[in-house]
Amino acid sequence: MNNFRMARINKQLQREIALIINNEIKKEALKEAIITGVECTKDLDHARIFITALEKRKRPGILKELTNMKSVIRGLLSERIQLRKIPDLDFIIDKSEDYGEKIDNILAKLGLINNDKDTDSESDNENDDIN
Repeated sequence: MNNFRMARINKQLQREIALIINNEIKKEALKEAIITGVECTKDLDHARIFITALEKRKRPGILKELTNMKSVIRGLLSERIQLRKIPDLDFIIDKSEDYGEKIDNILAKLGLINNDKDTDSESDNENDDIN
């Protein structure tokens, strides 16, 4: 399969899984799950679904719940999308946000960026007063 088709399949899987979690599954804890990406193998055997949540402490619980529900989600996926084969789902916590935060902190310690969020909003307010 070409890369363009795989990218479309990954996006479609991401969109449908997010809709299933938000609309079909009744567990309120899963409503906070954010699907950040999907990487499906070319033979459609496995799909790695990257998840996160706004609160870091809730991520392991959401991961456990999604892992327990993966056969249900896979079944609902088979009803929604037309693929030769519906891949096995592996849910993984997306650590890219944490990694970016770590890099920002290192850059702030080196003095290369200003990591103070309050300063940015104050300067925006001052610019609004000038205009």
